[in-house]
Amino acid sequence: MTDTGRAPRLSVVIPCYNAERYIAATLDSVLAQGDDDLEIIVVDDGSRDGSTALIRQHYPQVRLIEQVNAGVAAARNHGIKAARGQWIAFVDADDIWLPGKLAAQFALLAENPDCRMCYTAWQVWPSDAPLPTPAVLEEVERSAGDTARWQSASGWIYPQLLLDCAVWTSTTMAKRSLFDEIGDFDGSLRVGEDYDLWLRASRVTPILQVPRPYALYRIHPDSITKSRAIVNDRAIVVERALAKWGMTAPDGTSADGAAVRRMLAKCWSDFANDRLHGGNASGAAVASIASLRLTPTHLTAWKLLIKSTVLRLAGGHKGSP
Repeated sequence: MTDTGRAPRLSVVIPCYNAERYIAATLDSVLAQGDDDLEIIVVDDGSRDGSTALIRQHYPQVRLIEQVNAGVAAARNHGIKAARGQWIAFVDADDIWLPGKLAAQFALLAENPDCRMCYTAWQVWPSDAPLPTPAVLEEVERSAGDTARWQSASGWIYPQLLLDCAVWTSTTMAKRSLFDEIGDFDGSLRVGEDYDLWLRASRVTPILQVPRPYALYRIHPDSITKSRAIVNDRAIVVERALAKWGMTAPDGTSADGAAVRRMLAKCWSDFANDRLHGGNASGAAVASIASLRLTPTHLTAWKLLIKSTVLRLAGGHKGSP
């Protein structure tokens, strides 16, 4: 760990909410990077379990910040404001960094001094076990050399981001000055706050990718991505970006407009389907119409509109779940 008398090269920000089962493995994976020039900041977002007690007892080198529960965006923003590093990296309290991650990213950044943000490939890991098994790690290592498999958007990636959020927060590293310029995570978004930030970042810096998996993205029963969405955050984020910047990146490359409209149409029809399964026929109808405005030939949206209309006429509509 870095000498506390001077600013570290890197601050690692970890938002934590009821992560007692996983946080030790996450912290150990950060410490195992072997980088002595960093600070680790855990922002506890009002946990009701033993997360903070565990950190205090076993990780005295970690800066622990506690806040009243306000959500992951607020926790990350709190960490950014407290960070002293020239660079800031993020990892969620249930994810795992793999050996060599930070070294690979700093090597890439050294080769590209004008770049202020990078990320790595990652492996999805469906598990509620605290630690990955040797078999999981061996499989990731076996596949790691297949660059083509792990290659994703890299460079001025705004057009690619309009089609898909190719960047995952727990692999990112960004220069502190980037947040000073573009702001931090949008706390008004329940999900998609990271997507919104990467779109803003892609307007002012290339975002480079290390095409090798250096993190495990844990999916478990308590993951926020498994809960039912209340609003269509993904569509909101992309539509807001389009209204502000259009289809073209700072380097002059442009997204395929038809492909973006198809993506948004599917995004709205997926949301309509979720509304319908949640018993909200009225919300499903509204989302279906939003989809059809983008792509009038989207068959799935027509089917969902018909189903939701029939349910409403039959009195099967419920309020928003």
